[in-house]
Amino acid sequence: MRSPTPKRHHKAARLLLVAAALLVTGGLYAVVAPATSVAAPTPEETVARGQELFAVSCASCHGLNGEGAGLLNETAPSLIGVGAASVDFQMRTGRMPMANPYAQAPNKQNTFTAEEIAAISLYVASLGDGPAIPDPGQYDPSGLSAAEVAVGGDLFRTNCSACHNFQGSGGALPNGRVAPPLLDAEPIDIHEAMRTGPGEMPVFADGAIPDKDVRSMIAYLDQVHAQPSAGLTLGGLGPVSEGFWGWVAGLGILMLFATWITKKAARK
Repeated sequence: MRSPTPKRHHKAARLLLVAAALLVTGGLYAVVAPATSVAAPTPEETVARGQELFAVSCASCHGLNGEGAGLLNETAPSLIGVGAASVDFQMRTGRMPMANPYAQAPNKQNTFTAEEIAAISLYVASLGDGPAIPDPGQYDPSGLSAAEVAVGGDLFRTNCSACHNFQGSGGALPNGRVAPPLLDAEPIDIHEAMRTGPGEMPVFADGAIPDKDVRSMIAYLDQVHAQPSAGLTLGGLGPVSEGFWGWVAGLGILMLFATWITKKAARK
């Protein structure tokens, strides 16, 4: 009686077993191995990075040390003491760097990353004390009561509507300047603008309008902008524009009516 012939394994079987063992080992290691993380840069490293970026993107106008640059000092002023909030506002909204230092900087697409803006802001803040970049709790309007929103409306109409219009539609200023519309402004934009006073805008310090009132003003604007329009808004410029067009339309109708009566009388 013949003994059973031993089974022969395929030559590739061993290779497949080795590959499977390596795959299982690698998977287990990925599960149990401690996660590696890149250490966050220290404040000193961020300031150094900001200084490098500042030298490339800002120093040609504002000077290597933020002191302002010679004859352009009026249009590229010293940044010593303006604070991080001013840099964050100007760069995040695309106003800086500006192409024409003699014209009002428009709001445009920002070309810097959030990390680059934060680094430059921190570097400028190291040059002198100034307003810091606010936390969300300082400008987030959520959770306010109707009474607080009403207070914000009173404050906005008292302090801001002369330039920005009662609903933040913007308006003209002397010397070809404009108060920009606030329809698409983020809450942080409004807070930083009030604290730093860009362009022709005055500075509203915390002692004059505390953060809680700034939140109320932002909540008022959000509420106004969320309301549906009833007919022609005429830019939301208030009774002046409405009265003007009412006068033009009313006078035009009266003139047409007078002409019609005159022609009808002439035929008789």
